[in-house]
Amino acid sequence: MSGAAKTKPAGLSEADAKARLAEDGANELPRPERRSPLRIAFEVLREPMLLLLLGGGLIYLVLGDLKEALILLAFGAMSIVITVVQETRTERVLEALRDLTSPRALVVRDGARRRIPGREVVRGDLLVLGEGDRVPADAALVDARDLQIDESLLTGESVPVRKQAADGIAAADHRPGGEDQPFVYSGSLVVRGEGLALVEATGPRSEIGKIGLSLRGLQAEPPRLQQQTARLVRLCFLGGAVVSLAAVALYGLSRGDWLQALLAGVAIGMSMLPEEFGVVLTVFMAMGAWRISQARVLTRRAAAIEVLGSATVLCTDKTGTLTQNQMSVAELRLLDGARLRSTGQRAGPEFSELARCGALASSPEPFDPMEKALHLFARETLGDGNTLDGERSLVRTYGLRPDLLAMTQVWRMAGQADLVACAKGAPEAVARLCRLNDADQQLVRDAAGAMAKDGLRVLGVATAICDDNSLPQSQQGFAFRLVGLVGLADPLRPHVPEAVRECRAAGIRVVMITGDYPATAVAIASQAGLDVQDVMTGDQVRLADDAALAARARHVNVFARVLPEQKLRIVQAMKADGEIVAMTGDGVNDAPSLKAAHIGIAMGGRGTDVAREASSIVLLDDDFGSIVAAIRLGRRIYDNLRKAMAFIFAVHVPIAGLALLPLVFGLPLIFSPVHIAFLELIIDPVCSLVFEAEREERDAMKRPTRRADAELFSFALVGWSVLQGALTFALTAAIFVGALRSGLAADEARALTFVSLVICFVALVLVNRSFSTSFASAFFRPNPALAWIFAVVAAVLATTLLWPPASSLFRFGPLHADDLLVTLGAGLLVLIVLEALKPLWARRLRF
Repeated sequence: MSGAAKTKPAGLSEADAKARLAEDGANELPRPERRSPLRIAFEVLREPMLLLLLGGGLIYLVLGDLKEALILLAFGAMSIVITVVQETRTERVLEALRDLTSPRALVVRDGARRRIPGREVVRGDLLVLGEGDRVPADAALVDARDLQIDESLLTGESVPVRKQAADGIAAADHRPGGEDQPFVYSGSLVVRGEGLALVEATGPRSEIGKIGLSLRGLQAEPPRLQQQTARLVRLCFLGGAVVSLAAVALYGLSRGDWLQALLAGVAIGMSMLPEEFGVVLTVFMAMGAWRISQARVLTRRAAAIEVLGSATVLCTDKTGTLTQNQMSVAELRLLDGARLRSTGQRAGPEFSELARCGALASSPEPFDPMEKALHLFARETLGDGNTLDGERSLVRTYGLRPDLLAMTQVWRMAGQADLVACAKGAPEAVARLCRLNDADQQLVRDAAGAMAKDGLRVLGVATAICDDNSLPQSQQGFAFRLVGLVGLADPLRPHVPEAVRECRAAGIRVVMITGDYPATAVAIASQAGLDVQDVMTGDQVRLADDAALAARARHVNVFARVLPEQKLRIVQAMKADGEIVAMTGDGVNDAPSLKAAHIGIAMGGRGTDVAREASSIVLLDDDFGSIVAAIRLGRRIYDNLRKAMAFIFAVHVPIAGLALLPLVFGLPLIFSPVHIAFLELIIDPVCSLVFEAEREERDAMKRPTRRADAELFSFALVGWSVLQGALTFALTAAIFVGALRSGLAADEARALTFVSLVICFVALVLVNRSFSTSFASAFFRPNPALAWIFAVVAAVLATTLLWPPASSLFRFGPLHADDLLVTLGAGLLVLIVLEALKPLWARRLRF
């Protein structure tokens, strides 16, 4: 970008503008293609768990078992519909966020000012910038009058920067965020003054566009749960194949009917395949996304919730994330030492003049955040009737200059012959205007320094009385008197300290990465409750190699004056060091690190389109406290998913065992396909509804995060599942064999064994509701789905036993009261034994 010309250009002609628009394209970032419901469905179909579910249904269909095939395919269709509906709703919400009114631009074309859509701005256009305008493109200033720009979108700094026109300055020497630059950047906001600027870069060639393009080279972190379940699928296929082959051999050798042996082997293998995994995984993630949306958190990828629950480091921006991005008066000081730190109380009479002059030194209709804060403070402190001394009119404004960082407003007050001049600006500049002696100037410097260490933006305020007929040419001509110093701060969001405490209690390290100055960053970090032992600046990040940066990042919790590409390096260094990184942010400068992190969390209100597109989770209310809710839900979902998986694994052990038992010992068959289908109808709803609805464990936010390499199915969980399944199999097998030996008919023994198995499943549900509490504690924990599911299971089980068509289909014989006592006793014994053993496994199961 070259320097601005000395003569003001007249702007493009309309014909030239159209030609450049055709040549360069629209002034906008390339939008990612919106995913259609069909495309989402295709992505869902590629999930290994769902492929297993649908594949099982197709195999049953080929074998001619239409009922089982339809049941499995119905579950698959239900999973697809739930996910497609959830993801489509997410896409619609993001589209609505993305299509918020685009900024319009005021340009000079054919010698006249025209208001055009921002996307039609081209190179060579002459922009007319005024207070409140959003800069539509990167441009070099031709003229600037008291121009201040908020570039927090690109830099993360909340304080506006001054701009001035200059010649011969190369863009390579400057980046967004510096004072007195002759360049303005796309996406920044004019908060004061006016100017003319010549457009030199649009769309992807602008600074904001370069960040957007850099995102294309970054791949989002694949869901760890998906990787783990893919491995689990392969193991299930292997185990099912081995057992099926063994069943074929046993049946063929013992009974000589190899065709029936083949069909029996396929049926047994299918009974061992955990088709429920697909349903459970999909439903848990979809329902988790719905639950978290109730807390105003939008999940763009459902699996991201689980990853968030395992985060070890939460990297957060300062401006707009920890803070409100809204300046407020935090401290007042007078030369005599008087001091007021609380803005919530009415200022004493000694501060009244300072509050009034601070507002009078600002624009009457402020847009600058600091001037808004001064007006608000004056209204709250003095009352609406006394704030600005009644009726007044602005006579003249003296703007900021590079050699004098102060501005003055001159007012004519109703009923007063003299004019009132009020000035504000850098403390040292205002001290010079007041012609203070050396001792008083040192007092001002000391007071301003002490306030700056607290992270405050310090302004000096002065006032003067002047004759209506003799206004001076410059601010130095007034006989100013120093009124005092005002310290302004971008306050924390109210719930941030509590949210940070919860994160730390959950073993999550909170790290601030900001473009602001170290003193301000440390002050805000301390207020937020971060552990501030060391601070690393952007220059130190730039000079450190990857290994040194990773080592330093292990204990540094505050990174200050950091550029966008350095944020990305910090996140990548933490990932390389084995951390599970969550990154929050709202600006374009956050987008690359949002996408590079394991989980990106964007602010939906103030956040930019680029940041939202790069993230996996969007906080619709921009509340940092919502992150804690998301983490809690992530841990709850993962815990409940492990409970459901443990239950599924456990119940398949007795199903497979009872299917093989008759083949090994030459007994009557217990299970036919209809029995297996019925059991699937019990297992799926129990897992999808009961375990999914379980509340979080009491220690969910008090235990350390799980290891980065932790498997969904740990050895402890597999052992616990096998133990439960083996106990259930032993009891039900003993009941079946004992019933046959006692002379019961095969149909009656089958009915007794089947009902006993279902009752034992109910006991397993109660056992697995919690890994950390006893059955009694878990039993009284609210779960509305539990009672409904048990009632339905009891009703359906009664129907199969008492309704002749159903009992005939299941080949069940009649059961008596003493038989039912046996089934209840089996379930009670399973519950007692496992509850006694659970404390031995509890600690390993929770991590």
